[in-house]
Amino acid sequence: MGRIAAPYAIRGWIKVQPFTEYLDSLLDYPVWRLGKKTGWQEYRVLDAKVHSNSLIAQLEGVDDRSQAEALQGLEIAVGRDELPEPEADEYYWDDLIGLDVVNREGVNLGKVTGILETGAHDVLKVSGERERLIPFTEPIVVEVDTQAGCIRVDWGVDY
Repeated sequence: MGRIAAPYAIRGWIKVQPFTEYLDSLLDYPVWRLGKKTGWQEYRVLDAKVHSNSLIAQLEGVDDRSQAEALQGLEIAVGRDELPEPEADEYYWDDLIGLDVVNREGVNLGKVTGILETGAHDVLKVSGERERLIPFTEPIVVEVDTQAGCIRVDWGVDY
């Protein structure tokens, strides 16, 4: 949901770069999980607010600049069960990773291995016999069926 960009001031505050659609979305969660794939630790948010194009926050147990510096670069996550249900035709990126991508002719183009945010629209990174970048937008994406584990696309094999 974001990452710790830098310490902020001298009393343990951190500057946060959110990855959410809305800058203040992280403010809805009283506990953040900080870490990387190797491990996560929970921190209670004591105070947080929007500051320019980022957030600043004070976390429980982070009382000085040195402790805040030690957190720099860590990712911020919240529990999946804390997230709101996505609206119709909206998906969490995590739900798309690993889905098969099949074109209209029934050819499996590979699996979604990542998603790129380009500004105009998201782009699926699909790895199969070769890597493809497929815009995640209508009319290219015909159907997303997370239950079946498949995304159907209007995309040629030779694109």
